[in-house]
Amino acid sequence: MNSIEVVVGRIGKPHGVRGEVTIDVRTDEPERRFAPGAVLRAVPPKGASSQLKALTVRSTRWHQQVLLVSFEEAGDRNAAEAVRGTVLHAELPVDAVPEDPEEFYDHQLAGLSAYDLDGRLLGTVKGLVHGAAQDLVTVLTPDGREALVPFVKELVPEVDVPGGRLVVADRPGLVSPFPDEA
Repeated sequence: MNSIEVVVGRIGKPHGVRGEVTIDVRTDEPERRFAPGAVLRAVPPKGASSQLKALTVRSTRWHQQVLLVSFEEAGDRNAAEAVRGTVLHAELPVDAVPEDPEEFYDHQLAGLSAYDLDGRLLGTVKGLVHGAAQDLVTVLTPDGREALVPFVKELVPEVDVPGGRLVVADRPGLVSPFPDEA
């Protein structure tokens, strides 16, 4: 069966001395993605002391609305500090869809045609950039520019995956250039 990878979180700071770490959750299904025994592909940040390529979830718990996870490969505070900043990926079946109809996996958005509110073609969705504050939709314009659009309802009011389109509430400087730059 074919599968795809999705980002499910980023490891934050250590919590305590037994290897627990905070997780910047990037999934709507943390209980499922961080279930004990789950093996996640690990992508450490540049310059990290840890070069682990996979991490196995040992345990999870919520503490004051923060997900705490311990991994088999990081059993103490020093090891937990070494994996800080690591981005975690889970494998899903290629036909998987999120339970929430307002949520989308990256691969579902890549390749969609981007239109403005009046139905004019703005370009093609190249992918998503996962930012600390919010995700950004990357739109490749017909003239070869890449525009980053905050993936919020006010700026991306409609996503129609089956129809192959996404609507952007465009304004000068967002996807379309400013009039004096055109």
